[in-house]
Amino acid sequence: MDAVTIPMLQQMKREGKKSAGVVAWDYPTTRFAEMAGVDFVSIGDSVGANLWGHANPLEVTLDEILVCCKAVRRAAKRILVSCDMPYGPLQEGIGSAMKAAVRIIKEGGADMIKLDAAADFPDAVRALTKAGIPVFAQFGLTPQTAMRFGIPYSSQNSAGALAGAEAAARLVEEAKMLEAAGAVALDFTNSGPIAGKAVVEAVKIPVIGGFGGGPWLDGRVRLAQTVLGYGEKWIDSKTDTYFNTARGTIDAFGALVADIRAGKQIKG
Repeated sequence: MDAVTIPMLQQMKREGKKSAGVVAWDYPTTRFAEMAGVDFVSIGDSVGANLWGHANPLEVTLDEILVCCKAVRRAAKRILVSCDMPYGPLQEGIGSAMKAAVRIIKEGGADMIKLDAAADFPDAVRALTKAGIPVFAQFGLTPQTAMRFGIPYSSQNSAGALAGAEAAARLVEEAKMLEAAGAVALDFTNSGPIAGKAVVEAVKIPVIGGFGGGPWLDGRVRLAQTVLGYGEKWIDSKTDTYFNTARGTIDAFGALVADIRAGKQIKG
């Protein structure tokens, strides 16, 4: 299969073909995703809370995200690689954001950079675009923007959180602004079917969603750990997973302990 490119993702939107992505932070997960036909991988700052035990994603540093980006880049032979700019450089100003972006592209090997709360920083989107750095612009309900919409943020926010007509109109304007600023794609968080559909129809670039997304968008990105049911919170979760790795892992470790205690020979 041909390597996935940004123009290919944009062409998929024009053809009405949904793009599929996963959030991953390591080599083996990326390899499996590529083998399965995933179009792109997103190295999210969610690694902090989901893999390293941070209290929230805002604690992740640029150096930490680069470790993940390099690992994913080594694994990705065909799929497109997007990497989050962690909280800090963008908020400090365009100069700081540019330095961080250059490191993510040059050292991390990312194909595009995802900017959280990008609608609050259109000048940064323009500056990075002018420098030849593709921007995957996130907007909607995020930890950074929840206060602006007057909605408490959590990963459990409903898909309809931003479905009101007033919010939808505002989000359409933000989407158009980000497209005009040069964004190559949009990550619409907690879109809901009303605002989501309106934004998809208003812009020519792909509109992709994770939390609160759905079939009304041009594509979906799903946390790999959620797809696999890997993590303590998924042991008895009702979330849509495709495999319960958590339960299987506990059973496997339990079997290992039992074999060791019984003095059984374990090959390899």
